Amino acid sequence: MAHPIPTLLMAFAMMTTLWPLSIRLKDVSIIDILWAPAFAVLAWLSAGLAPDVGARGWIVLALITVWAIRLGTHVYGRWQRLGHEDYRYTAIRKQRGGNFALTSLWWIFWMQALLLWIISWPLQAAFDAPETPLGMLDALGIPFAAGGIVIEAAADAQLTRFRANPENRGHVLDTGLWGWSRHPNYFGDFALWWGLYLIALGAGAPWWTALGPIVMSGLLLHYSGASLMEDTIVDRRPAYADYIRRTSAFFLWPPTRSPRTQGPST
Repeated sequence: MAHPIPTLLMAFAMMTTLWPLSIRLKDVSIIDILWAPAFAVLAWLSAGLAPDVGARGWIVLALITVWAIRLGTHVYGRWQRLGHEDYRYTAIRKQRGGNFALTSLWWIFWMQALLLWIISWPLQAAFDAPETPLGMLDALGIPFAAGGIVIEAAADAQLTRFRANPENRGHVLDTGLWGWSRHPNYFGDFALWWGLYLIALGAGAPWWTALGPIVMSGLLLHYSGASLMEDTIVDRRPAYADYIRRTSAFFLWPPTRSPRTQGPST
């Protein structure tokens, strides 16, 4: 990780620039639209600062750019369809009180800037040794990361189609990837970041860059991902408990029994 300061400054610059727009729109959930593309910006900045990109670097740039465009576009479309601030941010807004417009700068935007920078450590480290040939770690990491992108995209597409059908309102999606995991899109994201870490190790990344995928895994599993979402779903839709009993919480795994008649969901 040869250039941590420029990438840190860029992460904070991007998030700070977005903050005034959130005040104007009264919607901080627009930060989710920038989240994925911001990683691509840091990757391209790291590549531009490196003496050479190398084969590994170009592979990493391709992976993160495809992921960023796909996920950024998906989140933007979801934000447009929703038409208002995501309920998770609305809850934070209520908790923080009347000064939220100001305090959101550090509680939301600067906090995510710091997380963005830490999670991107493997991305940055992948450009440190362009002369190092591709090896076994790359052979493991590249398909792992690429597979994660495909899984996440497929899961998002399945859920979008399901929600677009009015007949599915009040039911749970328990077919396709959603029959093998209650959060296959989050699992795809998880696979992407651990795959990128393996690629970075192939470039000689220091062991502590593992904090990047560890932090992302924590976010996906506990703080802002699967655990938080299921807490609210079970409270609002008790029948969702049956789906929980027969379907893997996170990792892709065959259901314990054939899906029953669809029960209430979000």
